[in-house]
Amino acid sequence: MAEQPRIYSIKELNRYIRMKLESDKLLSDIWLRGEISNFTHHSSGHMYFTLKDKDSRLKCIMFSSHNQRLPFIPKEGMKVMARGNISVYERDGNYQFYAIQMQPDGLGSLYLAFEQLKQKLEGEGMFDSGRKRSLPLFPRAIGVITSPTGAAVRDILTTLERRYPLIPVLVAPVLVQGKGAAPSIVRAIELMNRLGEADVLIVGRGGGSLEELWAFNEESVARAISASAIPVISAVGHETDYTIADFVADLRAATPTAAAELAVPHQAELRQQLQRLRQRLQQSLRSKLEQEKQRLRRLQRSPLFVHPRRYLLEPAERLDRLREQLQQRTARRLAAAGERLGRARARLAGQHPGVQATYARRRLATLQRQLEQSVAGQVRMQRMQLHGLIRGLDALSPLKVMGRGYSLVYDEKQQRLIRSINDVQPGDLVQVNLSDGQLECHVWSMRGAEERDGNE
Repeated sequence: MAEQPRIYSIKELNRYIRMKLESDKLLSDIWLRGEISNFTHHSSGHMYFTLKDKDSRLKCIMFSSHNQRLPFIPKEGMKVMARGNISVYERDGNYQFYAIQMQPDGLGSLYLAFEQLKQKLEGEGMFDSGRKRSLPLFPRAIGVITSPTGAAVRDILTTLERRYPLIPVLVAPVLVQGKGAAPSIVRAIELMNRLGEADVLIVGRGGGSLEELWAFNEESVARAISASAIPVISAVGHETDYTIADFVADLRAATPTAAAELAVPHQAELRQQLQRLRQRLQQSLRSKLEQEKQRLRRLQRSPLFVHPRRYLLEPAERLDRLREQLQQRTARRLAAAGERLGRARARLAGQHPGVQATYARRRLATLQRQLEQSVAGQVRMQRMQLHGLIRGLDALSPLKVMGRGYSLVYDEKQQRLIRSINDVQPGDLVQVNLSDGQLECHVWSMRGAEERDGNE
């Protein structure tokens, strides 16, 4: 029985083709040249486009992580060279080019990239004159960032030796053209800033074509110059050559030799300037000395020096008047002080402890007499009130009432006052209290008030 063939899914086939393409050495890292068409810059940041030539076309994609570093903005119809790899998009089964680098193709594209980067950095304010710093008048050391074998470094060193031979020169050798030139220049600028020994940096190279000078049009180099804490002189190419570095630098020199001339003063010029300053100083000193001599002569001829005693009489007279005024004011102040002292002594004598004690004893005796009189008056008043109360109480005493013929009747044990006939029974023993004694009586009979009034 024949073996059944394996049946693959579309996804499996597309994955197999993708693995084959990605494992191919040529297709995993390839450069392509073509014209951009159907360009779309998606909101996600990814770029979708087609590269075409006169015979064919290829779908391409460049992810945002790669296109953020582009020194230009791709546009429809632009001719470019792109680096990347070929792979398959499994969902659609289409193979496409995944770009990781891109650069304009030809001088026209390079000039377009130059203009686009220039506009971008100018929009960020990196070319503003307000951010550019002035160079120090007398730098302590010069840093030179250029090729160690080119004519530019020889021109710079020769010019510095001729103009200002005492200044130290720190040379940072770098690549000035080719693929690794821009990173090399950036590293040298950052190294010079970390060392902090140079006061001025000269960054540049000799003349060349636009492609040869392109490292100084890279965005990374421009931003490194802008971020430098040390003032930078850009010296790239000849007088007619302009690069992005020239616009960002603190000062542009037409040539490397001109950069060296701008970085340091000329020793001959300094000597001439010192000579002029010395002459000006000597002339100023002679003029000042002559002025002081004339002033001294005028003072010597002045009346103050010729007849000094005349100018002493008036101050002496004024001193005498001031002395008299001082004596008079001192006497008046002494008299016033004596009066104040006498008053203070009188007040102090009044506050003597003995005087205060005598005054206190007298006041105590007066208060004691007043207290005794007040107590005696109160006693008399209280006695009169007491007698009045005794008389009133005596008038209300039951004994007084009983003296007029009234009596009080109690029960046998004298515990209860008999107020009504209902309080006793016939045969009860009662006690009758009179004013001069008691009667013990038996109750034989009882008559009410009605019966008594009727009998009458």
